[in-house]
Amino acid sequence: MDPNANKKGLHNKLNKEQAIARLKAENFKRKTISFYKYVLLSDLEVYRDSLFDAWKKLGVLGRVYIAQEGINAQISVPEYSLKSFRKSVDNYSELKDVSFKIAVQESDFSFYKLTIKVRKQIVADGLTLDQYDVTNVGTHLDAEQWNKAIEEGAIVVDMRNHYESEIGRFENAICPQSETFKEELPEVKDLLKGKEDQKVILYCTGGIRCEKTSAYLKHHGFEDVNQLHGGIIDYVRQLEENEDMVNKFKGKNFVFDERLGERVSKEVISNCHQCGEKADSHINCKNVNCNLLFIQCQSCQSDHQKCCSPECMRLKNLPEDQQKEIRKGKENKERFHSHQKVDLSQAFKK
Repeated sequence: MDPNANKKGLHNKLNKEQAIARLKAENFKRKTISFYKYVLLSDLEVYRDSLFDAWKKLGVLGRVYIAQEGINAQISVPEYSLKSFRKSVDNYSELKDVSFKIAVQESDFSFYKLTIKVRKQIVADGLTLDQYDVTNVGTHLDAEQWNKAIEEGAIVVDMRNHYESEIGRFENAICPQSETFKEELPEVKDLLKGKEDQKVILYCTGGIRCEKTSAYLKHHGFEDVNQLHGGIIDYVRQLEENEDMVNKFKGKNFVFDERLGERVSKEVISNCHQCGEKADSHINCKNVNCNLLFIQCQSCQSDHQKCCSPECMRLKNLPEDQQKEIRKGKENKERFHSHQKVDLSQAFKK
């Protein structure tokens, strides 16, 4: 990697509309892939630019975070580039043979641009590297072992945010109500207090949060900590390969791309945040100054123009120059942050 490489063009400059138009014009299929690895990285800016340059040439789109502690990637790769992309990843000694997880439901529109960012951590936990050993992780369980552990009465813990577990989760799972992973770690430790000698099994979307959580719990005296290898994504893949295996996950798996969810079972276990009818599709409020993530059924999407409140509907329908003017200023951001805490079921009631 050349630290003096020309950085011009190492950022995607298309706006969302331009990027989506380019995607629609593609005449090939894509695969949505995720992977992570905890590994010590250095020269992060140089490393970032090298990845961006190599992967942009292969038509890769998606969101990638790198930090001193490793890499976390959710990406979309053209099918014709899959072998080249695998080779490109393996060319980095730190990433060689890293396991790829393929999305449950394919979509050519999971991502619309390539973004690679340098972060302090690939999963923010508020802890420093010397507060626990992230390499001292729990036992990895495959889908069959996972199901057996559930049947034998292990304590099941969902290590995702509350809005993820709301639309899909494993049977009898403990689901923390935290907004962030940083808040979730101490919450889970408190929820499990007094059960340090019992078998604990952890799961998340792809496994990355469980790696840290298992190390964190072991550091705090939990003796039998286990995690679902490859997370929900790989669990579903193993189900598809073994038709005799029972699916113990109910609902949708939340994903952090344009789809916002993958169907895992036919059950709908959540409700529209506005009318209360059965629904499990997340959307972002179409008032871009708000952008609130919430569950909205098809009927409410039509009635409320995919907005969370009458005020957001009004602002969404203003001319674009007026919308931009309203978005200016810290006070407007604070106003909408406060607005997002209201009960959406009451938003359209007089």
